[in-house]
Amino acid sequence: MTASALARTIGRAASRRLAAADRCGLCAGPVGDGHRHVLDERDRSAMCACQACTLLFDRDGAGGGHFRLIPTGRSRLTGIAAGGLDVPVGLAFFVRDDGGAVTAHYPSPLGITESTVDAEDWASMEGKAPQLAAMAPLVEAFLVRANARADREEAWLLPIDDCYRLVAVIRRHWAGMSGGAAVWREVATFFAGLDGDPARHPTKKAASEGE
Repeated sequence: MTASALARTIGRAASRRLAAADRCGLCAGPVGDGHRHVLDERDRSAMCACQACTLLFDRDGAGGGHFRLIPTGRSRLTGIAAGGLDVPVGLAFFVRDDGGAVTAHYPSPLGITESTVDAEDWASMEGKAPQLAAMAPLVEAFLVRANARADREEAWLLPIDDCYRLVAVIRRHWAGMSGGAAVWREVATFFAGLDGDPARHPTKKAASEGE
């Protein structure tokens, strides 16, 4: 194969990947800017959803125990600390399942490490932040970041695809043993953008857990 032919082949492959990223993960229809995501409960991945599929799954039980529409609202929680949840690192998000059990997720350059949260510890957190009691199972998360320099924590109740996007940021920019300065700048940029972030819809790959 000549160099020009190889370049054309690579170009076509790149175009197909881009087109796939701009397609609904459910019906393969086109998606526009500001599209929603649907959670696949089988592997906890987030898929892009077109307007028609968004409307379809925007009803309780429409996903048949397989898909759930991920919400879009975010709330910054103030005046609370996650110390009682025994977070061993400075960054974690917490997700509740349908049975009420809560799992802690720790982003890393290899993906996500998980651990079960003690039920009494979580109940204590809900007492401090009643918003957590209404956290939607699987599709919403409680995200916390400890800021050692400022001696404070930042806490959010937000959609699970935001957390997957944060994991992708860490995996993409991590360097060396401690991550390097670049990754922590990107993490700071991520948190700074949570207020009214206009580009909160990554592709299916970027939004998938562990990718």
